[in-house]
Amino acid sequence: MAIEKKGSAEWQGSLKQGKGTVSTESGALNQNPYGFKTRFEGQAGTNPEELIGAAHASCYSMALSMMLGEGGMEPESIKTEATVTLEQDDSGFTVTAVHLETVARIPGANQGDFEKAANDAKAGCPISKLLNAEITLDARLES
Repeated sequence: MAIEKKGSAEWQGSLKQGKGTVSTESGALNQNPYGFKTRFEGQAGTNPEELIGAAHASCYSMALSMMLGEGGMEPESIKTEATVTLEQDDSGFTVTAVHLETVARIPGANQGDFEKAANDAKAGCPISKLLNAEITLDARLES
């Protein structure tokens, strides 16, 4: 079974002076602005790297929930932040790393079982599989 989801972008103008909007078919993003200044100069708006981070954090959290469930654990909460690193090299810009930081509240869980589920989720998350970057993880179990 194949599932297809759509995101779209429209761009107008040159790289540095132009501007664009990004949207998703669900409407979660609806013509949100992005551009050179939002990507490289901290101006308000979005950028591809933070969108990848949000996608990775949400996918990872769901994958962790699944792995925990397979291990007989049910999380009260999973909070994940993904930091996406964009670096310039001789060939241009490359996403070189994603660092996942997750904190989970799971009644009755032990650290060893949690760490195994966290690492299995990192390896099995579809967005992790998509990215050709180093992906690191800090996982913390809250009591």
